Amino acid sequence: MNASAAEQLPVVVVGAGPVGLAAAAHLAGRGIEPLVLEAGPSAGTAVRAWSHVRLFSPWAEVIDPAAEKLLAPTGWTRPEAAAYPSGGEWAERYLQPLADVLGGRVRYGARVTGVARAGRDRIVDSGRTEQPFTVHVEHADGSEGRVLARAVIDASGTWSTPNPLGADGLPALGERTANDRITYRVPDLTDPAVRERFAGGRTAVVGTGASAFTALALLADLAREEPGTHAVWVLRRGITGSTYGGGEADELPARGALGLRARKAVDDGHASALTGFRTAAVETEGDHLVLVSEDGHRSGPVDRVVVLTGLRPDLSFLSEVRLGLDERLQAPTALAPLIDPNQHSCGTVYPHGAAELAHPEKDVYLVGMKSYGRAPTFLAMTGYEQVRSVAAALDGDTEAAARVELTLPETGVCGGAGLFDEPDAAQDGGGCCSVPAAPQLITLGTADSGSSCSTTGGGC
Repeated sequence: MNASAAEQLPVVVVGAGPVGLAAAAHLAGRGIEPLVLEAGPSAGTAVRAWSHVRLFSPWAEVIDPAAEKLLAPTGWTRPEAAAYPSGGEWAERYLQPLADVLGGRVRYGARVTGVARAGRDRIVDSGRTEQPFTVHVEHADGSEGRVLARAVIDASGTWSTPNPLGADGLPALGERTANDRITYRVPDLTDPAVRERFAGGRTAVVGTGASAFTALALLADLAREEPGTHAVWVLRRGITGSTYGGGEADELPARGALGLRARKAVDDGHASALTGFRTAAVETEGDHLVLVSEDGHRSGPVDRVVVLTGLRPDLSFLSEVRLGLDERLQAPTALAPLIDPNQHSCGTVYPHGAAELAHPEKDVYLVGMKSYGRAPTFLAMTGYEQVRSVAAALDGDTEAAARVELTLPETGVCGGAGLFDEPDAAQDGGGCCSVPAAPQLITLGTADSGSSCSTTGGGC
């Protein structure tokens, strides 16, 4: 295919979440035709999975400028800038209207199963860069098809691939057979059926990120109403002064309040900590589960396990394109040093774009939460800046692609959502509670998972 013909093909965007739809908006704004392929039945499918959770950031920080430009002529009403949306509100009041404006450029029930250069597997060099991409798709009715594309932007997030319970990154022995009593999401205790399963029981919560804090806070609330409810907080390390986050010193009060609520759950006796515990196995004892550590220590019996140890990218459908990924984080090689969680918090990640996201396979980009691989420090604002730069690069606008148009706060929110209502409530010390939370992309941080926004939860 010659260059001019290839330029007439769409840019395929994988995932209709916050960052994927923002990518489409930026492409459309430059006259480049996007085609968004979303596995779910609606925009923000992954975000809707945590619809009861409120973001740490207000509306002013979770709306992409190019997307707003598309929405403005439709009569769309911008939500109050200072209000904090829940995941459900974000999806219904922003993501779905944006997808609706994009119209036929967004296809639902279209799961991407493979990406390659047309007629070339990953080994073949000859004529490779002249070939368009072929994107294989499985539709909701079970039929299959393929789409030719000039470029591919993967914004599918990490929501669908949570890390397992095992401390070595593999499923713990017995984890799969006990999966009817193991969940990898923060339970929605507003659902009567879910509430009944956790009420009066002992639940092991594994993880130390915002998701784990959320689960501890929710279970503590349940314990105050349902006697016998107790959480066993399983940490791979000990508890230090930074375990609960910044607390009252956090520049984002809602995030700090969440850590304080987790601390209160422990202090009030609704949760007990099991520290230095690296899970190797799950055993069944009668009607209960017991966790076994690598050094042979055993937890007490629990009824259920909530595993919140972070997320990882699904790279399986990209096996035939040439990716350059860091061997630890599974993030683009040039990006990895900038986001290493051993060195950076959310707010200390330098804004970046197409140059840092490039791969040996030209015109393939991983963006949003997926671009961070296993690092939990993603900010949604960063994702919006990524796709602005990528769209500029695909348009040949190298100056705009290289330009930095984002200044991050020193203490951005890292992937996770919190338990709180509006800002004044959080400042009054209430900080939550009519709407329980469950994590996901977060906002300026969240989530780009499964769409942009994907759950968080960070490691232990």
